[in-house]
Amino acid sequence: MSRIRIIQQDITNLAVDAVVNAANNSLLGGGGVDGAIHAAAGSGLFAACKALGGCATGGAKLTAAYQLPAKYIIHTVGPVWTGGQKNEPELLASCYRQCMEIALQLRLQSIAFPAISCGVYHFPVKAAANIAITTVLNHLRNNQHLQQVYLVCFEEAVNAAYNEIFQQLRVEQNAG
Repeated sequence: MSRIRIIQQDITNLAVDAVVNAANNSLLGGGGVDGAIHAAAGSGLFAACKALGGCATGGAKLTAAYQLPAKYIIHTVGPVWTGGQKNEPELLASCYRQCMEIALQLRLQSIAFPAISCGVYHFPVKAAANIAITTVLNHLRNNQHLQQVYLVCFEEAVNAAYNEIFQQLRVEQNAG
């Protein structure tokens, strides 16, 4: 659990090996985190993303970070919440797994995730936090290279929800 930190910050300012972009299927920019990352990274990112040809929901693709202080951007497409009947929890978990697999392949030491699907995609924040933290914890058991995972929350309410779920999981893990 000590390799996971929940912080409230602008993800575009983090000097980590990789930042995760909560992208749309085109990967060509949008609102929220996606728009902020594209704006901060500069025009080279748009060209790199255009060459990738999009990304399926639950998938992940890699680019350079361009003008960000990170080395890489891992673009992932979270699900739009429609009530949970269209495999949204599994698709969200897949986003985290796919990003963690890329981190493992590249032997990254640090990665920063936004609260994927919690903005305009309306995923319930506590459910998303539970999926994010649980999936990352499971992956960290098999990845000794990754030293620090940041779960970056832009808004105070999201940060509070992520911290609440993190504390609940910590208590459960210590009790088990």
